[in-house]
Amino acid sequence: MTASITPMAPFDLIIFGGTGDLSLRKLLPALFHRYVDGQIVAGTRIFGLARDEQSDEAYRNRVREALQKTLADDPRSPGALEPFLEMVFYRRIDLSSDTGWAGLAAELADESRVRVFYLAVGPDLFGNVGARLAAHGLAGPNTRVVVEKPLGHDLASAVAINDALGQVFAESQIYRIDHYLGKETVQNLIALRFGNALFEPLWKAEHIDHVQITAAETVGLERRASYYDKSGALRDMVQNHLLQLLCLVAMEPPSSLSADAIRDEKLKVLRALRPIDGGSTSQLTVRGQYRAGAVEGRPVPGYLDELGRDDSRTETFVALKAEVRNWRWAGVPFYLRTGKRLAERMSEIVVTFRQVPHSIFDELVEPIAPNQLVIRLQPDEGVKLWLMNKVPGPGGLRLRRVPMDLSFAETFGGRQPEAYERLLMDVVRGNPMLFMRRDEVEAAWNWIDPIRAAWEVSSEAPKPYTAGSWGPSAAVALIERDGRTWHEDAG
Repeated sequence: MTASITPMAPFDLIIFGGTGDLSLRKLLPALFHRYVDGQIVAGTRIFGLARDEQSDEAYRNRVREALQKTLADDPRSPGALEPFLEMVFYRRIDLSSDTGWAGLAAELADESRVRVFYLAVGPDLFGNVGARLAAHGLAGPNTRVVVEKPLGHDLASAVAINDALGQVFAESQIYRIDHYLGKETVQNLIALRFGNALFEPLWKAEHIDHVQITAAETVGLERRASYYDKSGALRDMVQNHLLQLLCLVAMEPPSSLSADAIRDEKLKVLRALRPIDGGSTSQLTVRGQYRAGAVEGRPVPGYLDELGRDDSRTETFVALKAEVRNWRWAGVPFYLRTGKRLAERMSEIVVTFRQVPHSIFDELVEPIAPNQLVIRLQPDEGVKLWLMNKVPGPGGLRLRRVPMDLSFAETFGGRQPEAYERLLMDVVRGNPMLFMRRDEVEAAWNWIDPIRAAWEVSSEAPKPYTAGSWGPSAAVALIERDGRTWHEDAG
């Protein structure tokens, strides 16, 4: 059974960077599927904005080609393609001059409609776009602006961007998007914790041994070489995605499901993180960079080969040990890892409970393994609770670790909406719950910056690892020094 669909009133969505990879690969397919499901209705307009000159029809052809790659996801979609494309328009705009702005303002003159400006451009352009929207009367009360990560490259730049946006828009109009928060299993974490009496009484240091959060990719640089080499895995993944997941695991129960109630609790977690700085970075963090190897059975080049350079200290892998310094989590380590060109594409949260205090079972029986709650974000969204269970049959009491498995695809059936589909509709309806507030972003940078600073002054280069592995051996040592090991799903 899937959730019922409520159609949205017609709105305008304007994408700066409408010809870019994010727009064609993620945003427009997401909007198309919302149209197929009846959530986007006739009268809605979608504008793609970019610098080059082209007609509506030429742009629609590009969008059509991009969408045809997604048609297999939904058997109802082929007949909906052409009607959807009639909602799509292209406008030439120059972010560094007044070219195109007056015409855009004239087309968006109806201030009674919700207007969503999606800034799928570099963060250095956010402030300029905001100022021009204000100058042309496009920052009214029904305007919302969506900004992609990374929001800056450190705390100072994030503050500058937030200040620039804040001069034009109220905080309630700014939607800082993190697509991980739109994933079904991420939101289900809130339901698991606060909608069931089973977990929340156990959700503390007394019963939980440690938490692991992994976001692994098999891809390399793809078309992001210039951006990625200036960013690295710490800025690209840890500062936003992994810290947001950590917050949802560790936060206190909010007073309600209101956006600010949840974001208040996430902020408390960020501020409670034990600092990692020059004195502890070498013990609590590992950074790596992939070398040539094989991923999913095919040979792939190393990072420097893809980059086309002889040297770079940019990390493509990060593992670190974090601690939330409060009563609930004191002494419970949070192990985070993320990387490119790893053995498997997957993202998951693993909550490992403490061992039973005393085993009454014969020593010859398989050792009692601790219970684990595994929340899989991708590729197969679902939840597993690993338990010890008796093996059926005669021959004595034999135990085996087995999962209670909740697969979203099998349980709920049908096509599951992608994260961007949910998040875009939340922007239109004005629900900021799954978006980051300014103080969250700045608190995350405040924790990340000392790690980056310590790495920059260190003479130690990122540790090499072979593409297709699980990262450098130092990442294994990081967790095994504590008598633990990284989770590997055996079933």
